[in-house]
Amino acid sequence: MTRGSARDSVAALLVCGAVIVALSLGIRFTFGLFLQPVSMANGWGREVFGFAMAAQNLVWGLAQPFAGMAADRLGARRVILTGAVLYVLGVALMAQPLGAPAFLVAAGLLVGLGLAGTTFPIVFGAVSRALPPERRSMAFGLTMAVGSAGQFVMLPLALGLLDGLGWAAALLALAALSALMLPLAAMLGADRGNAGQAPGPSAGAAFRTAMAHRGFWLLALGFGVCGFQVTFIATHLPAFLGDRGIDASVAATVLALIGLVNVVGTLAAGWLGGRFAKPGLLAWVYLGRAAAIALFVYLPITAGSAILFGVLMGLFWLSTVPLTNGVVVAMFGARNMSMLGGVVFLSHQVGAFLGGWLGGVAYDRLGSYDLAWGMAIALSLIAALLNLPIRERPVTAEAARAGA
Repeated sequence: MTRGSARDSVAALLVCGAVIVALSLGIRFTFGLFLQPVSMANGWGREVFGFAMAAQNLVWGLAQPFAGMAADRLGARRVILTGAVLYVLGVALMAQPLGAPAFLVAAGLLVGLGLAGTTFPIVFGAVSRALPPERRSMAFGLTMAVGSAGQFVMLPLALGLLDGLGWAAALLALAALSALMLPLAAMLGADRGNAGQAPGPSAGAAFRTAMAHRGFWLLALGFGVCGFQVTFIATHLPAFLGDRGIDASVAATVLALIGLVNVVGTLAAGWLGGRFAKPGLLAWVYLGRAAAIALFVYLPITAGSAILFGVLMGLFWLSTVPLTNGVVVAMFGARNMSMLGGVVFLSHQVGAFLGGWLGGVAYDRLGSYDLAWGMAIALSLIAALLNLPIRERPVTAEAARAGA
């Protein structure tokens, strides 16, 4: 392959991979808009829809290491194609009047599996194999910046589809839009996973090495805090503002702003991650989150302060993703990056489940979200401390067993 054709192949991988992440995460970001109309149309309480979304998070997290392992072995293209088919099918079935069990299968199982095959751990693995170490962090940041832009774009688009077409037709339109991931996956380039790569540890050996390494556990636990905060805020912020008489349009604006400003946050994280130690940057991100949340909940809450919170939180929203995955590849290499990144992401999704669930439990038991906000702040401080001891250097099996 000539230098020019290799450069074009990498460019295609970056562009197509970033747009796939934008579609996958962006469409998923709109599902909360469908809670009320879907529940009312089917005669359900909100528990059915809420449980389906919680199950989706868990299925996504549990499936991610296995999807990553397949991508490391076979290449990202095949895994993304499979995930995209499941994603399209799941969103389309969400629009059908098939009853609560079928809705759980569609929204929880199929979309959850589809997300495992189409989001950043899979794309990051392909990027890691295609780029030298000094360019990976910026590429990760660029991919997540486009993904954040997808969240910003999809929210008003879904609102327009709901108003113009109704919830069922809007879901079918989103399913059709998600089908664009299929041709994009076909254009990803010749990522063949570990075929043709230099010999290295097997997936099993890499997993055992990671499990024996303290830094890997600290990184995963910190990423679990990220999942807790992101899901708690995305799920409960509209109700929190509504309890204070703030219009629902403000909540939609805040969530959209988080996605928009996070374009800057993830780009900055990618750029800084190529120049400074990523664990230290992660500590600063979690401290920034703690400060943003504390300012929001302990000062008078108005529409203006909510919008300011959206801007501040947007700077830190997904900036953990390129930094966390950058630490994984720096410590354990690119060969099994998608699989190990998937293991870390499982921790994120467990945190996401707890954030969505415990936020509701705290409100139902205490009549306010005060305890949940306090937990979000405290966990952020803990996550900052967890990342400080991590050393961003290659890890061998012997070093992991020795606790280095």
